[in-house]
This record gives sequence, C-alpha cells and structure tokens, in this order.
Amino acid sequence: MTHFGIPRRSLSPKDEEIPALNWRRGLFRVWLLFCAAWLMSWIIYLIMYGLHGGFKTTGDLLVIPVLLFGPPIALLIFGYAAGWAFRGFKPEEPPAE
Repeated sequence: MTHFGIPRRSLSPKDEEIPALNWRRGLFRVWLLFCAAWLMSWIIYLIMYGLHGGFKTTGDLLVIPVLLFGPPIALLIFGYAAGWAFRGFKPEEPPAE
C-alpha cells in the first residue's frame, strides 16, 4: 500500500550527523527581536502619553533614554554573564605533553 502524508522517520541515512546549533547567533537574534519589540512598544506608549499632555517638566524627558535602553542593555549584559557562567561547566582538557 502506498504511504501518504508525513513520514514517521527520517529518510536520510543513520550515519548522517545533525549539524550543531549556533546558540550564540540564535540568542543574539532573539535579543535583537526582544529589543525591537521593547522599543516599539514603549515609543508608541510615550507618543500616546505625550499627546495627552503627560510630559510636564524636562525631568520627565530625561527618564525616556533610561526607560528605552536600560532593560535591553541589562539583558545583553546578563546574557554575556550567563554564557560565561555556563562555559565554566565545560570539562577541562588534559594538559599537552
């Protein structure tokens, strides 16, 4: 009988290795998407807030750069620190003789 639909197992040979994931590049791209979403959402909110007369003093305007760029930069630093911490779990290689 002919098989229709999605095969249940891979048709590739068993000896073929699955390529390794590039975690650094992938997580950096996720960070970029997160930052873009963060910036867009807060910019839209701040535009709406400004249109309703929400900004009264110049001190209100000084908070905006910290609000927009602080959390993404903090997340990037946290990501580098987490990568550094997880690299510490790699087994040590024996010294070369």
